Amino acid sequence: MHELAIAQGILDIALNTAVNHNATSVLGIKVIVGELTGTVPEALEFGFVALAKGTMAENACLSIRIIPLTGHCRDCGSQSSIDKYCFVCATCGSHAVEIITGRELKVESVEVE
Repeated sequence: MHELAIAQGILDIALNTAVNHNATSVLGIKVIVGELTGTVPEALEFGFVALAKGTMAENACLSIRIIPLTGHCRDCGSQSSIDKYCFVCATCGSHAVEIITGRELKVESVEVE
Protein backbone atom coordinates (compact mmCIF):
# COMPACT_ATOMS: atom_id res chain seq x y z
CA MET A 1 0.00 0.00 0.00
CA HIS A 2 2.01 2.95 -1.29
CA GLU A 3 -0.68 5.32 0.01
CA LEU A 4 0.80 5.06 3.51
CA ALA A 5 4.18 6.31 2.27
CA ILE A 6 2.46 9.13 0.39
CA ALA A 7 0.42 10.00 3.49
CA GLN A 8 3.65 10.15 5.52
CA GLY A 9 5.15 12.55 2.98
CA ILE A 10 2.06 14.76 3.08
CA LEU A 11 2.12 14.78 6.88
CA ASP A 12 5.83 15.66 6.92
CA ILE A 13 5.24 18.59 4.56
CA ALA A 14 2.28 19.82 6.63
CA LEU A 15 4.14 19.59 9.94
CA ASN A 16 7.24 21.29 8.52
CA THR A 17 5.06 24.08 7.16
CA ALA A 18 3.42 24.52 10.56
CA VAL A 19 6.78 24.65 12.36
CA ASN A 20 8.21 27.11 9.81
CA HIS A 21 5.25 29.44 10.38
CA ASN A 22 5.23 29.07 14.18
CA ALA A 23 1.75 27.56 13.99
CA THR A 24 0.06 25.52 16.69
CA SER A 25 -2.05 23.36 14.39
CA VAL A 26 -2.65 22.29 10.82
CA LEU A 27 -6.22 23.00 9.76
CA GLY A 28 -6.30 21.76 6.20
CA ILE A 29 -4.20 20.26 3.44
CA LYS A 30 -5.03 20.30 -0.27
CA VAL A 31 -3.42 17.58 -2.36
CA ILE A 32 -3.40 17.00 -6.12
CA VAL A 33 -3.22 13.36 -7.19
CA GLY A 34 -2.97 12.25 -10.81
CA GLU A 35 -4.96 9.24 -11.95
CA LEU A 36 -1.82 7.53 -13.29
CA THR A 37 -0.29 7.38 -9.79
CA GLY A 38 -2.75 4.62 -8.94
CA THR A 39 -3.43 6.23 -5.59
CA VAL A 40 -6.71 5.26 -3.94
CA PRO A 41 -8.07 8.41 -2.25
CA GLU A 42 -9.83 6.49 0.54
CA ALA A 43 -6.63 4.59 1.39
CA LEU A 44 -4.62 7.82 1.32
CA GLU A 45 -7.07 9.51 3.68
CA PHE A 46 -7.14 6.49 5.99
CA GLY A 47 -3.34 6.41 6.16
CA PHE A 48 -3.15 10.14 6.78
CA VAL A 49 -5.65 10.01 9.65
CA ALA A 50 -3.76 7.13 11.27
CA LEU A 51 -0.37 8.82 10.95
CA ALA A 52 -1.59 12.27 12.04
CA LYS A 53 -2.88 11.09 15.44
CA GLY A 54 -1.07 12.90 18.23
CA THR A 55 0.41 15.54 15.92
CA MET A 56 -0.47 19.14 15.10
CA ALA A 57 -2.30 17.76 12.06
CA GLU A 58 -4.55 15.39 13.98
CA ASN A 59 -7.72 17.33 13.15
CA ALA A 60 -6.65 18.56 9.72
CA CYS A 61 -9.01 18.20 6.80
CA LEU A 62 -7.29 16.41 3.90
CA SER A 63 -8.76 17.49 0.56
CA ILE A 64 -7.77 15.31 -2.40
CA ARG A 65 -8.32 16.48 -5.98
CA ILE A 66 -7.94 13.78 -8.63
CA ILE A 67 -6.46 14.90 -11.95
CA PRO A 68 -7.66 12.78 -14.90
CA LEU A 69 -5.27 11.10 -17.29
CA THR A 70 -5.17 13.01 -20.58
CA GLY A 71 -2.94 12.80 -23.61
CA HIS A 72 -1.87 14.67 -26.71
CA CYS A 73 -1.46 12.87 -30.03
CA ARG A 74 1.82 13.76 -31.72
CA ASP A 75 0.44 12.64 -35.09
CA CYS A 76 -2.91 14.45 -35.39
CA GLY A 77 -2.59 16.98 -32.55
CA SER A 78 -5.80 16.07 -30.76
CA GLN A 79 -6.09 16.06 -27.00
CA SER A 80 -8.31 13.60 -25.17
CA SER A 81 -8.78 11.64 -21.99
CA ILE A 82 -7.06 8.27 -21.74
CA ASP A 83 -9.43 5.55 -20.66
CA LYS A 84 -8.28 2.39 -18.87
CA TYR A 85 -4.63 3.22 -19.56
CA CYS A 86 -5.13 2.65 -23.29
CA PHE A 87 -2.58 5.02 -24.82
CA VAL A 88 -4.15 5.17 -28.29
CA CYS A 89 -5.43 8.38 -29.86
CA ALA A 90 -9.23 8.38 -29.86
CA THR A 91 -9.23 10.49 -33.05
CA CYS A 92 -6.74 8.80 -35.38
CA GLY A 93 -5.76 5.55 -33.62
CA SER A 94 -2.09 6.48 -33.34
CA HIS A 95 0.07 5.16 -30.51
CA ALA A 96 2.10 8.40 -30.48
CA VAL A 97 0.32 9.75 -27.41
CA GLU A 98 2.10 11.94 -24.86
CA ILE A 99 0.76 12.21 -21.34
CA ILE A 100 -0.37 15.75 -20.52
CA THR A 101 -1.97 15.26 -17.12
CA GLY A 102 -2.42 12.44 -14.67
CA ARG A 103 1.06 12.05 -13.15
CA GLU A 104 0.68 14.82 -10.57
CA LEU A 105 1.31 14.14 -6.91
CA LYS A 106 1.81 17.25 -4.82
CA VAL A 107 0.70 19.20 -1.82
CA GLU A 108 -1.06 22.23 -3.24
CA SER A 109 -1.54 24.11 0.05
CA VAL A 110 -1.36 23.79 3.81
CA GLU A 111 -3.60 25.88 6.07
CA VAL A 112 -2.17 26.45 9.56
CA GLU A 113 -3.20 28.32 12.68
